Amino acid sequence: MSQKQITVVIIGMGFGKEFIPIYQSHPNIKAVGICTRNTKTLDELATKFKLDKNLCFTDFDDVYRREDVDAIHIVTPVPEHARMTLASLNANKHTACTIPMAMTEEDCKAIVAAKKKSNKVYMMMETALYTREFLYGLKLAESGQLGKIQFVRGSHIQDMSMEGWAEYWKGFPPMLNGTHAISPLLRINNTIAESVVCHGSGSLSEDLAKRYGSPFAVETATFTLKDSDVVAEATRSLFDIVRQYRESYDVYGTKMSFEWEQLEDESHVIFDGGENARRINVPDTDELLIESIKHFTKREKIDDQNHVSFLQGAGHGGSHPHLVQEFVAAIVEGRDSAVDAAIAANYTCAGICAHKSAMNGGERVIIPNFE
Repeated sequence: MSQKQITVVIIGMGFGKEFIPIYQSHPNIKAVGICTRNTKTLDELATKFKLDKNLCFTDFDDVYRREDVDAIHIVTPVPEHARMTLASLNANKHTACTIPMAMTEEDCKAIVAAKKKSNKVYMMMETALYTREFLYGLKLAESGQLGKIQFVRGSHIQDMSMEGWAEYWKGFPPMLNGTHAISPLLRINNTIAESVVCHGSGSLSEDLAKRYGSPFAVETATFTLKDSDVVAEATRSLFDIVRQYRESYDVYGTKMSFEWEQLEDESHVIFDGGENARRINVPDTDELLIESIKHFTKREKIDDQNHVSFLQGAGHGGSHPHLVQEFVAAIVEGRDSAVDAAIAANYTCAGICAHKSAMNGGERVIIPNFE
């Protein structure tokens, strides 16, 4: 392992604070800093994790201007992602950002360009690509156990009317932030989305609909994939639908198929021929991680289990240490991350273009090429 040492600052202390001990435990991390506008939170976390007060910030602009900061990990509200990512890359900082990359095609293009110009690592920290459930299915695909993949389906259904979600989420168009439902479908096929047809279904209450001018309670999209005869289907809903949280993918192959559990902790299902079906509990993924951070896949390692993102998201499937490991490895090895800017832009714009299609009566929309 490289001996290179990195100083990283995490921006946003909602579920962003969960990454502090993971980075602190990584052997290539020299120091961890944090940034939050809430001074009480800043002081409490600085004390709890014994952080260097010189690396504790209340103003994001002070972070990327610091020469001793090598990397910035953005875990802030969606509307801030593009601005902060561009500022970080333009300051020549390695940059990780939670999903989505941005809210517009133009901002996605700008981030791809900024990444190329800076020659720094960019990574969209998509938890759905590192859950134990997805990594299990990916192994089935890459080992050939699925056979030829014939169809994939994803969903992300969530009740964001619950207390704890920021005001900007109210009325948020479902597919405008669709990467949790879309990215596993593209990654398991090792490709990108080329075009999309999307339909809106149902209707939001008048108050919610007017906030973004988006009337639909549900948006369902079908994507054509590059160099593939597979069609991917994704559905997303955030309001005015009654259902337990579900962030899922199903994959159907010629030899085997995998379906996500209907209820949380009910067990997933493998179909392996004829009418055969068996329930499975997917294994943990700690063996894929370096020794010092492997224990962070466990649900009990979540510091704030009452945070709404974990109450609804089942701990993000043990994904956090995988995200840290890949981001840091890309930096120390001098390579692109697994979810580099061009890939992240495709995953993000697949959702943006899906919403555009729904708002235009289901017309086909070509997704920009960022390669």
